[in-house]
Amino acid sequence: MSQTPRLAQLDALRGIAALAVVLFHYTTRYDQLFGHAQAPLVAFPHGWLGVNLFFMISGFVIFMTLERTARPMDFVVSRFSRLYPAYWGAIVLTFALTHAIGLPGKTVGWDVLAVNVTMVQGFFGVPHVDGVYWTLEVELLFYAWALLSFRLAGAAGLRHFLFACLALRLVYAAALTFWGVNLPWMGQRWLLLPYICWFALGVTIYRLSRPGGAASSSRWDVALAVAALGVMGVCDGWDLAALAAVFYAVLYGAAKGRWTWLEHPVLLWLGAISYTLYLLHENIGWAVLRRLESWGVEVHVAIAVTMALAAALAHALTHFVEQPAMRWIRDRYRARRPNGPLARAAGEGGG
Repeated sequence: MSQTPRLAQLDALRGIAALAVVLFHYTTRYDQLFGHAQAPLVAFPHGWLGVNLFFMISGFVIFMTLERTARPMDFVVSRFSRLYPAYWGAIVLTFALTHAIGLPGKTVGWDVLAVNVTMVQGFFGVPHVDGVYWTLEVELLFYAWALLSFRLAGAAGLRHFLFACLALRLVYAAALTFWGVNLPWMGQRWLLLPYICWFALGVTIYRLSRPGGAASSSRWDVALAVAALGVMGVCDGWDLAALAAVFYAVLYGAAKGRWTWLEHPVLLWLGAISYTLYLLHENIGWAVLRRLESWGVEVHVAIAVTMALAAALAHALTHFVEQPAMRWIRDRYRARRPNGPLARAAGEGGG
């Protein structure tokens, strides 16, 4: 089944976010860690903000998925089938290629690879096979909190949880600013306080963009969006809050299907491979860049070749692992629950 325009446009924005992160890692971050043979003419020092856009889109998608699943296991299967097969393929490819090509200081052993299969290795102090995997732990925690709060009290429960986290974020900031006290870091980590504003904004975009929402609920959603931007301004700076407001407007327009230019085939393809591209690009790309530049390949050519290779690997992983595995897992689950809502939500965009 083809995606609705709004989901297609959201996927395209996810692809643009992934591309921003890739460009950041291949220009600015690579130069910081390894040093390009010569400085690229164009760098992308702010490309890391693509991760924040990912979190905002996840807030949208997760609330949409929760509304479409009647049982907790439907949600778990939906998220598991979306995240884990591609991730397992990515850690194997990254482990193999970085060892084969070489990437000093970034390769890990078999024991680390085994723990990375869980996707929650960071909670146990185990290194990641690839540094970008830290965001997956953030996503998994948000999924868990969202599912718990939604199952307890529906949309209001998730909204209350987000309001509480925003208030706690202010408490942490006030304790540090006015009393010089660093409150427990684990509290910030487990409640996702550094990123909760972005998830909250994504949730409100879904709620406000869907047709037929109650006026009273809309007012609370607007209040949550304003609160998230305000907390971000106080805690992270008003320049970042202003950028978040721009992201918000763009995502809201996509959620309403207004940005038809995002439906260009190249952008839709980039959106389709965005998750696997994000998983594969960093360490493999850095290893390839080091090897190419050590051979005397001009820096811009090296970056272009590396980006093409990362995209090709991502395309292959998407079409030969991620999509078939996701269909297989969901089909097996539907066979056990043929009338389950997961069957109706299978065409959703990924988180």
